Amino acid sequence: MIRYLSRRLIGVIGVLVAIAAVTFTIFYVLPSDPAAAACGKSCSAERLEAIRAHMGLDQPLWQQFWDFLSGIFTGRTLGSGQYTLHCGFPCLGYSYENSESVWDLLMDRLPVSASLACGAAVLWLLLGLSAGVTAALRKDTLVDRVLMVGAVGAASLPVYFTSMMLIYGLIRVAGLLPYPQYVAFGTDPLHWASNLLLPWLALAILYAAMYARQSRSSMIETMAEPFIRTARAKGLPRRTVVVKHGLRAGMTPILTLFGMDLGGLLAGAVITESIFGLPGIGRLFHGALSTGDQPVILGVTLLAATFIVVANLAVDLLYAVVDPRVRF
Repeated sequence: MIRYLSRRLIGVIGVLVAIAAVTFTIFYVLPSDPAAAACGKSCSAERLEAIRAHMGLDQPLWQQFWDFLSGIFTGRTLGSGQYTLHCGFPCLGYSYENSESVWDLLMDRLPVSASLACGAAVLWLLLGLSAGVTAALRKDTLVDRVLMVGAVGAASLPVYFTSMMLIYGLIRVAGLLPYPQYVAFGTDPLHWASNLLLPWLALAILYAAMYARQSRSSMIETMAEPFIRTARAKGLPRRTVVVKHGLRAGMTPILTLFGMDLGGLLAGAVITESIFGLPGIGRLFHGALSTGDQPVILGVTLLAATFIVVANLAVDLLYAVVDPRVRF
């Protein structure tokens, strides 16, 4: 296990370095000049060169990339002379738009995106797995057809359409929920949940539909396995056969999907956060893209990649817990 984890951790580091290199190179070949944008229209050549030196843009690409990577682990110093600025560990640079630390910006927005992703994940797992297992156990019946038709319909609805319909129906017409405004969990857990319920539903409807279809096909295949027939022949209760043997063995593809989906959402749900006005990482990323804020975009990209590769590693380890056959 230690040898396996070591290999995987080395692979994780390699993937993150490759993603950072590709993202860094893309911004380098773009025609835009962040130093000129920061300097303004009436900027002298001397001032422009000073800003480029402060940003580190006067260095070769390999030197800029090395400074960026080493700064993540050791911190780095930006600029020189009276314009010297020390960026402490972990240093992801400073935003070109507001000169704020990229790490601080990410950590300030992360609780919002984490609350949105984790709450929605709980809902879509409960709804998706319940619908999928029910449909599989009642295969080719009216219940199965109704659930799968509903799942296909829900999966075909874009998240922005679902979000707007929920806002119109539950806020403007029924007045059942407040318009989402993020409240920290530690401040008021009840208001935290009530303000995020609508975004949770908007995401859960889409993902639950996909999980329902996947869990149905997985359960149908698993329930036809010989070990299920053996468990039934032993006289085990139906609940034990379905939950302990069938659902546990059929969870492997669900875990794969869940790791990818949760890892991606932890780095921000751009559309959902924008529609509901939530100050999460996705909204930060959208704003950085519109202004070409390279350090913020690179920071969000690395954070998203980290969440996804760590989620994949956790899923691989959970395979052995869910299905003992994987250990061999």
